[in-house]
Amino acid sequence: MRMGLYRPEEFRDNCGFGLIAHLHGEASPRLLATAIESLTCMTHRGGIAPDGKTGDGCGLLFSKPDTFLRHVAEQDIGLVLPADYAVGMIFLSRDEALRSEQQQRVASIIEQQGVSLLGWREVPNDTSVLGEIAVGNMPSIFQLFLGFASLADDAHDAELFTLRRLIEKALADEPDFYICSLSTQVISYKGLMMPVDLIGFYPDLGDPKMAASICVFHQRFSTNTLPQWPLAQPFRMLAHNGEINTIVGNRNWSDARRTKFLSSALGDIEAIAPLVNRVGSDSSSLDNMLEVLTVGGIDLYRAARMLVPPAWQNVETMDADLRAFYEYNSMHMEPWDGPAGLVLTDGRQAVCMLDRNGLRPARYVITKDNFITLASEIGTYNYAPEDVVEKGRVGPGQMLAVDTVAGELLHTADIDAKLKQGKPYKNWLQDHAIRIEGDLGQSALLAQGPAEIGRDNLRAAMKMYQVSFEERDQIIRPLAEAGQEATGSMGDDTPMAVLSKKRRPLYDYFRQQFAQVTNPPIDPLRESIVMSLETCI
Repeated sequence: MRMGLYRPEEFRDNCGFGLIAHLHGEASPRLLATAIESLTCMTHRGGIAPDGKTGDGCGLLFSKPDTFLRHVAEQDIGLVLPADYAVGMIFLSRDEALRSEQQQRVASIIEQQGVSLLGWREVPNDTSVLGEIAVGNMPSIFQLFLGFASLADDAHDAELFTLRRLIEKALADEPDFYICSLSTQVISYKGLMMPVDLIGFYPDLGDPKMAASICVFHQRFSTNTLPQWPLAQPFRMLAHNGEINTIVGNRNWSDARRTKFLSSALGDIEAIAPLVNRVGSDSSSLDNMLEVLTVGGIDLYRAARMLVPPAWQNVETMDADLRAFYEYNSMHMEPWDGPAGLVLTDGRQAVCMLDRNGLRPARYVITKDNFITLASEIGTYNYAPEDVVEKGRVGPGQMLAVDTVAGELLHTADIDAKLKQGKPYKNWLQDHAIRIEGDLGQSALLAQGPAEIGRDNLRAAMKMYQVSFEERDQIIRPLAEAGQEATGSMGDDTPMAVLSKKRRPLYDYFRQQFAQVTNPPIDPLRESIVMSLETCI
């Protein structure tokens, strides 16, 4: 079907994201190959440079392939890895002298933190599959192996996070330097190649010993930043499809609340601050915040719900304990509002979630081989229809998770049940929340206004606060007569205050930052739990 210049069959939503996991945590090369096949099938969701071979960025984040890493560490650098170790994927300078200096500085910080640097491995790659633009700004790519003095596994994540932040701060101005991942549980392979060229560029990914039980994948379409190797997704925990339209406020609040953060795992917060970057993409900032919360001791599901909560305020039938969970946590974190579709993993759990508007597609299929595949679209790899056990979608504000250790598939209701029972949120609210309710006019704590105001004084006050005729007629009058907020447009066709010939109120000099267009358009009647009618007009 064709309507003028519009071709429905050519319409695409960007970016492309997904995850694949084995429900019982069995690692295999086939799972990784299936993830790459699925990613390749979503090539149309990413941007391509004029050279035809440089992409906006694509990549994989998957559970640590222990057998493969032990083999290549011994084969390539003569290193026998201990039982407990971490691996980092690091971008370094292409200049040999500068790269050597960067490695020495990294080694010095590692030694200061009491962690053992076991060795460096240069990651094999084939630049012939890259476009000219990608080759022109390509970093050197190395793997870093670390050992631990402590045997306490639960402390390693915090050790590595603190170590990474100290290294990042020390080398913040170094060209090409970036730590893609540094973990005991996951590893990242990404870059500015096309998805079909991932294995061609990284021969590691085609090795039969390279096995994974979880893989998060992403094909990027850059909307607010230029393509760069570090900005290819996934990041250290998540991949994101959409935009965080509240990103300036979220970054500001993370800085403002930093002095309130307290975690025995992280110790001195100021030593690793800032916790959220301001120079990367909105997705990378969200990844930073998620990592801080989880490493700091907050459960992954709770952290995800704190950052991207569903629309809970207007749901009258919501369970009281669940409402208490969201109300309590809303006092500690503002929503990172989308549109946002997220896939994430910590190496044990694989999670997909949509923000409360649900404007990014996410569909899943479970097959008889216990694979669950979730992606921006259905049919991203060639499974047989008769092998499908279950299929569905993640809806607005919903979550779907796989715990590969427990062998559990968790839907939204299952996760909600865990969250509301985690802590006594209702009791905490009853005992500690201070509410402003009732007749505020009778409160002794509030300054009392005059019982009446004369016409001349009223005109003087309106002149002082620059209340125009339009504002009186279109905004104040409906409030006074009907107790309703006036209906209006988000647009403003008046001159910017700084350029106006008229004197404007102070607050007119500040502008909101938000997306005014949604695709598909939102129906405020059917989406009443998310927004009011006035918000959409």
